[in-house]
Amino acid sequence: MQTVSSYGVEIRKQNIPIRQTLEIYRQAVSYLTEIYEQVWAELKMIPEAKKRFNAAEHLIHTTKKNHAHFDFDIRFPKMPSYLRRAAIQHALGSVSSYESRMEQWEAAGELSGKPNFTCENHAMPVFYRDVMYREGTEGKDEAYLKLYDGHDWRWFRVCLSHTDMEYLRRNWYGKKASAPTLEKRHHKYFLRFSYTEEVALTQTPVREQIICSVDLGINTDAVCTIMRADGTVLGRKFIDFPSEKDRMYRTLGRIRRFQREHGSAQAGERWAYTRRLNIELSRKIAGAVAEYAWENHADVIVFEYLEMQGKISGKKKQKLHLWRKRDIQKRCEHQAHRKGMRISRICAWNTSRLAYDGSGIVLRDWRNHSLCAFQTGKRYNCDLSASYNIGARYFIRELLKPLPATERSLLEAKVPAVKRRTSCVYADLRELSSEMGLLMAA
Repeated sequence: MQTVSSYGVEIRKQNIPIRQTLEIYRQAVSYLTEIYEQVWAELKMIPEAKKRFNAAEHLIHTTKKNHAHFDFDIRFPKMPSYLRRAAIQHALGSVSSYESRMEQWEAAGELSGKPNFTCENHAMPVFYRDVMYREGTEGKDEAYLKLYDGHDWRWFRVCLSHTDMEYLRRNWYGKKASAPTLEKRHHKYFLRFSYTEEVALTQTPVREQIICSVDLGINTDAVCTIMRADGTVLGRKFIDFPSEKDRMYRTLGRIRRFQREHGSAQAGERWAYTRRLNIELSRKIAGAVAEYAWENHADVIVFEYLEMQGKISGKKKQKLHLWRKRDIQKRCEHQAHRKGMRISRICAWNTSRLAYDGSGIVLRDWRNHSLCAFQTGKRYNCDLSASYNIGARYFIRELLKPLPATERSLLEAKVPAVKRRTSCVYADLRELSSEMGLLMAA
């Protein structure tokens, strides 16, 4: 499979007309969007995307064999051809999206929620190689961009962040990057490079697999268990970043006090800083999980399918809103695929509620929500018990799914608990593995 990774390199502050280039490009996209909305009835009759694009370009660009119907070349003189085509593609996509949403709204017959057509956009230009972007001298933190200085399009030398360039040289040397895209974040400009890799994912049979089952939590960021198909536990790890969470909670306290005195309208920058801290926390958690699975030669990383629906109430409401569970799984999935590991998800029902030893429902400790008591009186870590159950459910599903109906029915008769996947626990996997071994021996 193909994996696409990207990295943003900061452009150091200097006297280069990046802002003017961004403004002229967005003006071009807005102008084209307005034009193509007027002639969309003609363009949508062309089914092939390439022919539609060519027809759209002939409307606004004059050549020896073509006379443009609109004055785009006069309004935006000497615009590089690749940049013009990128603007055309963006404008066509905006108009097509609006027309599709409009058709759906009319078909539904709704009275409210009518889609709005707007020409304003936040498009970012792509600096195509050789015509818009050139690499600098090897070993130096520089590049050359073709920018608009208010009068003409000229080449400018751009200084890039040394630490970012060192990262690219160390991790992506020899791999071809796609054309960089301009990006603006936190009042800074970046060049985002994308790299495409061909990765072969593991094809290990289920009975020989080693998995890393992960229970994501709020008190403990992640609990990982390395497990084999017969239920053998090879390793366990508690992943937690208390200092990062403490820093984020301190900023939330400052925001709370600030909003009492000044209101919420002026707290935008403080909230933006808190979101950046939260994003960085999710990056660290995902990286730690993927690294632990890789160190233990795991073939699959197993997560819960977490779906938070309905209203959230209680004193942990804000913590749950800030919990970036999907972002952690998405980042971990990308890193795992780059290393050849697969990702799987199981139903999250009752993984924490049921004890891994099959004794039944656990009783949470009201002082420390991470601890619980089993029906047998045994005290255990609730997140660790859940990680056992997550790994067990994955193996139960994968072991039973390929079996013929007769064998599956025979095993389900001997281990009735595996019939209902939402109540399976680690003890059921041990019992199922034992029965499958006896069946194979017979």
